[in-house]
Amino acid sequence: MNWAPGIGAKGTVLLRSWVGAVVKRRHILTGFAGGVAAAMGLQSCGADVSERSLLPSAKAKALAVVVNQADPLSVTIARYYQQRRAIPEANLIRLEFDPNRKTMPAQEFERLKRQVDASTPPHIQGYALTWVAPYRVDGMSITSAFAFGFDEKFCAEGCQPTAENPYFNQFSQTPYQDFQVRPTMALAALNFAQAKALIDRGIAADFTHPAGTAYLLSTSDRARNVRAQFYLDIEQALSPYFSIKVVHSNILRDRLDVMFYFTGSAQVRQIESNLFLPGAIADHLTSLGGMLTDSHQMSSLRWLEAGATGSYGTVVEPCNFPQKFPHPGILMLHYLNGDTLLQAYWKSVLQPGQGIFIGEPLAQPFAPLLRL
Repeated sequence: MNWAPGIGAKGTVLLRSWVGAVVKRRHILTGFAGGVAAAMGLQSCGADVSERSLLPSAKAKALAVVVNQADPLSVTIARYYQQRRAIPEANLIRLEFDPNRKTMPAQEFERLKRQVDASTPPHIQGYALTWVAPYRVDGMSITSAFAFGFDEKFCAEGCQPTAENPYFNQFSQTPYQDFQVRPTMALAALNFAQAKALIDRGIAADFTHPAGTAYLLSTSDRARNVRAQFYLDIEQALSPYFSIKVVHSNILRDRLDVMFYFTGSAQVRQIESNLFLPGAIADHLTSLGGMLTDSHQMSSLRWLEAGATGSYGTVVEPCNFPQKFPHPGILMLHYLNGDTLLQAYWKSVLQPGQGIFIGEPLAQPFAPLLRL
């Protein structure tokens, strides 16, 4: 992984200020606290139920599922997901393209995207893709290409920043309505058994308010450990609301309560020794984790296969710009405040053009419980 320019003191202050804003806006955690109160049998107070407490069925109505009819696995995953999440038939968007490649040319993608745009109902706020490949469009990840449309501003030659995500650290529940962005996540799996297990975990997570732990690993890999500079701020801002442990080690093993796991390493060993709770999020900052099927580094798919419900990785060399990877504090903040996995993950990456989001988009373990 190449060192990125411009992540010295100025970049550190900028990134820390994002978590610092959590402290200044701590009232927004009333949604999370209210959800806990509801789980304990108490009336939730302070949360805007109409805005922040949408049931998964309402979220499902705002999600379109994009399926590749030339890929039998994509078709099977889409049908199962539609049934399990009660996705309306009108929200299924059918395409046809060659699945046997890692990269789709931009010209071909733009033709397919026009077809998708024409088929997308206006109320749709995000997309779920039901394939593992192709995972990139030229120098852009396929999830970002669907979210923004293909745009070279989200690509980079060498160690350069890319265009920013207008949905970053926003509290909106309607990204397309508010920012003209439809966050996208791939239900990525190598076979149906893995996809089914992923979908079932996401559904099992809903409204559970798990009492797990967030593990923030500070590793010996200097180039990939750049997010560790924010761990103290994250711990100070969020530890009153969730168990957070900063671990100075290259390996986390034999933990039975993993809800969040963030690290920086090209290969992450012994992840399968841990128990990931339903709805868990895990990712590793490295150059090519988003090359899902052919990376010489650890593929982000390994997290899902080990039991996580969501992950992220870059599909081309991004250099170690922290802003091209999920900010753990911002991700946890929005997830704990009741957002879906899709929403929280997308809100945590300032420059997501080169990164692919994978997992079960509608998982919502910390959604406030409604008193009907």
